[in-house]
Parts: sequence; C-alpha cells; structure tokens
Amino acid sequence: MSHSPSNDIGTLYVVATPIGNLEDMTPRALRVLSEADLIAAEDTRHSGRLLKHFGIGTRTEALHEHNERSQVPRLIDILREGKSIAFITDAGTPLISDPGFHLVRAARQAGIRVVPVPGACAAIAALSVAGLPSDRFVFEGFPPAKSAARRAVFEKLQTEARTLIFYESPHRIIECLADMAAVFGAERHAVLARELTKQFETIRDATLAELQRWVEGDKDQQLGEFVILIHGLPRAEQESVDAEAERVLKLLLEELPVSQATALAARITGLKKNRLYEFALRLKGAG
Repeated sequence: MSHSPSNDIGTLYVVATPIGNLEDMTPRALRVLSEADLIAAEDTRHSGRLLKHFGIGTRTEALHEHNERSQVPRLIDILREGKSIAFITDAGTPLISDPGFHLVRAARQAGIRVVPVPGACAAIAALSVAGLPSDRFVFEGFPPAKSAARRAVFEKLQTEARTLIFYESPHRIIECLADMAAVFGAERHAVLARELTKQFETIRDATLAELQRWVEGDKDQQLGEFVILIHGLPRAEQESVDAEAERVLKLLLEELPVSQATALAARITGLKKNRLYEFALRLKGAG
C-alpha cells in the first residue's frame, strides 16, 4: 500500500548518468550528487571515476543486484531520518535493465519522495535515431543467454506490431542476431546501434540477415554495448490468411503445437510463417 510523501523525511533521487560521453552529464545531476548525503551506486569503483572527474566528494555505498534486497531496509531508515540519497548505476537511467526497482518500490511504499533526475538512456537514444516507428515501442532489455530460451522469447514477440528494442552484450551479439533472423525472418528490417555517444559509435540499418553477416565479418563491430531495434510486424503480414491456408492450419493445429503447425503450414501453402503464426494464435484464442 502506498502512502503520500511526508515533508519531514528525506528524498530519494534516481539520477541518470552518461552512457559514454561525459558531456551528457546534466547540471542538475551534478548538483544533486554534490548535495546528497549519500550516493548509492551500482559499482562504487566505476562510479568513483565519474564522481572524481566532476569533483564530487559525496560518500558512496554499493547497491547492486546481489545486495539490493538486504540493503534496502537500512537505506529506507536513512531516508526516514531526513537524509537524501542519490541512486546511480554504471551508466544511463537506473532501473532500465539496471538495479533499483526494490529500492524505489520500498521508498514509495514508505511514503518517501522519489524524484527522477533525467538524462541518458541507451534505448531511447537509439530509438530517436533509428528511423523506425517510434510512436509505439516495446523495450525487452537483455534476451536470455541460452539460444533455446532466447528463441522462445522471440517467438512470443514475432507478431508484435510495435518496434522492439533489445540490449545485448558483445560476447552474444552474433548468436543473438542469428536467432533473431531465424525467428523474425531474415528480411525483417532492423537497426543495430553500438557504443552510443562514444568514440566508435555505429548505427546501421539493414535486414537482420545483413546485420548478422556484417557483424560476423568485422571483429570491430563485435565490441562494445549494443542496442538492437526491430521493425514491428509489417501491416501486410498481419492480414488474414486465405480459406485454404486456414483449413490446412486448423488441421495441423489439431495434432501439433502452434510453432510446429505454422512452420509446416508455411511450407505447404507458401505463406510467410509470421502471418500464419499470428493467425494460429487467433484461432487458439477463439477456441
């Protein structure tokens, strides 16, 4: 149960930090970090270099995914004493594929004021320059590490009409792109944004198959932090299938799971698997 914030307790500031270019640090973020009683940081050593660069001497404590749950009660007590805490992660906006959810939720439940200090966010930065539809989008964070689990996630999203946004690490980027091409379709349009705001920033738009080949063929493009944006299922592929394809699909669905039935129906009818998959889901829902 949430409570209204009280004026006699402290404030939790959720502060965005640069994702690469230090010039993206906002004056407000610098002021908040300087004036806070404590900075809770995902990695105190990493953030220590940032704070030293800007001449900020505020005391820091570690708050990361491994200790967040155990540290939250103590931090809430500090806030209740009237102290202010600024929370930062290694880069970008906290809680966006970063720790902080448990702290923010506990603070709000305790009636403590939680204030956003906006700034850099890799997902939004990439979306703003991708040239893909940006009025409606879905942020999915990091896909699972294992291929089977990763493909299962992609299969659930393959008929999504909104632009899809993923993060990926350098040691999985090739395998991830291969799985995306296999599930979403080799010709699905996508954008790969690498090392945003940094010296070797690269933003490339192509089909998933072309992006996969490009990254495989250039070791330099396998380094850094990645944002992958995938065009939602095109409108033409969201249309209903014809009567014969529907008949084939219904028969197959009586014996097979949706993914296998649609794959086989695609081979029989020549229609695209994505269109058949969406139609199969509608059939299942209607049943």
